[in-house]
Amino acid sequence: MKHELIQDGKFNYLDIGEGKPIIILHGLMGGLSNFDGVGSYFPERGYRVLIPELPLYTMSLLKTSVGNFAKYLKEFIDHLNFKEREVILLGNSLGGHIALLCTKMFPEKVKALVITGSSGLYESAMGESYPKRGDYEYIKAKAENVFYDPAIATKEIVDEVYATVNDRNKLIRTLAIAKSAIRHNMAKDLPNMKTPTCIIWGKDDTVTPPEVADDFNRLLPDSDLYWIEKCGHAAMMEHPDEFNKIFHHWLEKRNF
Repeated sequence: MKHELIQDGKFNYLDIGEGKPIIILHGLMGGLSNFDGVGSYFPERGYRVLIPELPLYTMSLLKTSVGNFAKYLKEFIDHLNFKEREVILLGNSLGGHIALLCTKMFPEKVKALVITGSSGLYESAMGESYPKRGDYEYIKAKAENVFYDPAIATKEIVDEVYATVNDRNKLIRTLAIAKSAIRHNMAKDLPNMKTPTCIIWGKDDTVTPPEVADDFNRLLPDSDLYWIEKCGHAAMMEHPDEFNKIFHHWLEKRNF
């Protein structure tokens, strides 16, 4: 996406198109470019796509937690003066967890929720063995394992993960976020969350396996579950066209 990052006070974000707002939340190792497909598809169909940079590595270490990222998201929604229940949230992996927690804490802010490969239920979602520092081949194998098609893990993606785990500041915060995500298990919260939720999941996700999607669908009172075949943990990257069609169909079905 060739769009300028807007710097507005404490918020940095992409803002594409006009219309109904969709706020996208990236994962722990995910960049804004992971959602290129969503950012090019929906603005042509009457939606405004906003992708904030989450302060994963810039928030003070004592405050680095899923709960504080959820509060940061609420501040972002308020900063842009959206009305009550106007915003649609879309999150992948940790971003899905943040979207879920923000919806639980501030339900009046969120019209609808879309999660894909989300953490929040499954402890190993944050990685059962964190990538070894300095071991490029190990990190490459870990990055490839995120996708059904390992070729999606380009050298650029692997290099970015490698740089993150070899940056002491980022590594400390990554581990803090992982621990916080495990503490914020949402199994008891989900049955009380009435926000309409679209669950889009890769059938071959090894990070958050298919049974995690089934659990989300079972526990959330108003959810629809859609599967994408031959797809791993980041459906919007691996099958962007199918992901967008499912998401758009759901929005139309729900009249959002």
